[in-house]
Amino acid sequence: MLRITELRLPIDHPPEALPAAIATRLKVPGKDISRFTIFRQSVDARRVGAPSFIYAVDVEVKREAELLQRFAADPHVSAAPDMTYRFVAQAPAGGLKTPRPLIVGFGPCGIFAALVLAQMGLRPIVVERGRAVRERTQDTWGLWRKNTLNPESNVQFGEGGAGTFSDGKLYSQIRDPQHHGRKVLTEFVKAGAPAEILTLAKPHIGTFRLVSMVETMRHEIEALGGEIRFEQRVADLLLQDDPAQPGMRRLRGVRLASGEEIESHHVVLALGHSARDTFAMLHEAGVAMEAKPFSVGFRIEHPQSLIDRARYGRHAGDTRLGAADYKLVHHASNGRTVYSFCMCPGGTVVAATSEPGCVVTNGMSQYSRNERNANAGIVVNVSPADFGGEPGDPLAGIAFQRRLEARAFELGGGNYEAPAQRVGDFLAGRPSTQLGEVVPSYKPGVRPTDLSTALPDWAIAALREAIPAFEKQIKGFSLPDAVLTGVETRTSSPLRMPRGDDLQSVNVRGLYPGGEGAGYAGGILSAGVDGIRIAEALALDLLAAEAGGQS
Repeated sequence: MLRITELRLPIDHPPEALPAAIATRLKVPGKDISRFTIFRQSVDARRVGAPSFIYAVDVEVKREAELLQRFAADPHVSAAPDMTYRFVAQAPAGGLKTPRPLIVGFGPCGIFAALVLAQMGLRPIVVERGRAVRERTQDTWGLWRKNTLNPESNVQFGEGGAGTFSDGKLYSQIRDPQHHGRKVLTEFVKAGAPAEILTLAKPHIGTFRLVSMVETMRHEIEALGGEIRFEQRVADLLLQDDPAQPGMRRLRGVRLASGEEIESHHVVLALGHSARDTFAMLHEAGVAMEAKPFSVGFRIEHPQSLIDRARYGRHAGDTRLGAADYKLVHHASNGRTVYSFCMCPGGTVVAATSEPGCVVTNGMSQYSRNERNANAGIVVNVSPADFGGEPGDPLAGIAFQRRLEARAFELGGGNYEAPAQRVGDFLAGRPSTQLGEVVPSYKPGVRPTDLSTALPDWAIAALREAIPAFEKQIKGFSLPDAVLTGVETRTSSPLRMPRGDDLQSVNVRGLYPGGEGAGYAGGILSAGVDGIRIAEALALDLLAAEAGGQS
């Protein structure tokens, strides 16, 4: 098979146009093409009013070797890679003598680590501090509808992780030479996702579909011998010194908040970016970690129709294109970078706190993306130098986040409503006393106010400079009645747990930090890929220990 990329066609092209374009690119008669499949389809909307489809296709054609040689200098014609997933190991027929692998957290990283380990026959145990996804959904609605927060079961904690209550984006810019991302997408389709996620350049699923898919994947893990235990929070690690490596410790298991101890010499930490009490416990236990940069800002909402017109012109509303998105970056004069984050076409702004007395925003879309507003985080980069506290404190970023979230809680009235401001008022430096034509979607509700005290002065200055600059790319972006809602603080983990080439902690053998919480992913797809990589590394180490008779 050959892979051909960058085939451009108008959005209203007839079906026969694509095979004709393939034949033209390869300079062969159409009859020489046996078959083709679409590998990727994307929308190019850089020319306003003239969007087009861009295709990458895998083609079976006569004289492939000759064509590969002829197009050797063409970066858009190559041999199609083999993306078949192959397991690196399988459990011995008689089962394991060593303790079973343990996974802490059941978000995307934990799910895929557990699934792949189960498919290898290694029968993992999963402990998740939150509740199963159906119960968790009810708890989440409790905050959105009744201003009642359950700190252990919410947008951040519970089966499926934070990605369950999001746009369900399934794309990433990570390097993935082993095509683990294809394994993630294939498993999602098997669990009930639409097959189109295998070909769309920016696939997404939406919350309602994710709920049933997560349940299906859990059932497969259990059918393969895995065990998932909800409402089980890890309170401590069971460690011992490693006499063979001074300064190194070795993991022997975990202690739960209930007091129960689970023996395991191979533990995956798939915590997510909001497990702050667990991060503190790990720091106290001596697990290597360091503060890292992230970003903070607000959610901005516009009418989706405005974004559609700005991006697609006369084609706005065309069902073949769907709801338009955007990606924006501005380098402010004070040295900060402002950019759009987690853009949700046709979505809603949601309450995403996991701690009492805090307000946190995030964005979410359903599969249809047909809500009235578009929303995105408009965020500013922050670094450890901005956090305050003791120099070198790996938990300083958490304290920084908490201060902003507590201030947002106060500005919102102290009842989990969020502070909000019209864009026109924000740019003019005056408080909002009421909102305009754009109706904010945040539940449980918003309180018009002055957001200038919700973030540090340098962040406010950068945002006030960036929004008019974004107007040059998206006409209407600085719409006076557009709504800013605060605060967006959980863009990524505020810390990283360093790990070696074997994906184990640099100072605790048997501990595998992974996913968003450990600083190695930024979304559902990349977290799932990291979970697969960890499962493979863990399986090889575990089976080597099994073969060597280590206990």
